[in-house]
Amino acid sequence: MTATIRILDATAARAAIPDLCEVLSDCINGGASLGFMLPFQPQDGEGYWSDIATEVETGGIILGVAEINGRVVGTVQVGLASKPNQPHRGDLMKLLVHRSGRGLGLSRKLMAAVEEEAARRGRTLLVLDTATGSEAEKIYPRFGWERVGVIPDYALWPQGGFCDTTIFYKRIG
Repeated sequence: MTATIRILDATAARAAIPDLCEVLSDCINGGASLGFMLPFQPQDGEGYWSDIATEVETGGIILGVAEINGRVVGTVQVGLASKPNQPHRGDLMKLLVHRSGRGLGLSRKLMAAVEEEAARRGRTLLVLDTATGSEAEKIYPRFGWERVGVIPDYALWPQGGFCDTTIFYKRIG
């Protein structure tokens, strides 16, 4: 299988909403802590992805996707800090790969694409948080991210119960 990695504009982002909803739902139902609670169906993500497409349109978010056979199976975002004292920073958000697309190196390819685009847009520092003890936490150091620390009881797992979060950063560009 060959994957295509793309940075989407607002029109493409809106067209991809059904696939993005499926990826989000699959990850949440697989136990990922992404800000949503169970039960979660694909259509429950429509409002979220619509808001993301609007942010893409206004230049506030970079949205990357991984596609296999024309279907989105992975995604990641970078929120571009808009405060006057943070024009160099971005927030990496929601690195998601559908369980059907795992093991193909899509996370690494998605990260490389959005890091490159963020650097092209003048960002030199990215930050992220992820659930402590999750599979996601294990991959970021392999991609060159530096662990800062852990915040206890930061959020809830989708099925309930407190979840710690680990903070990372990476200098780019």
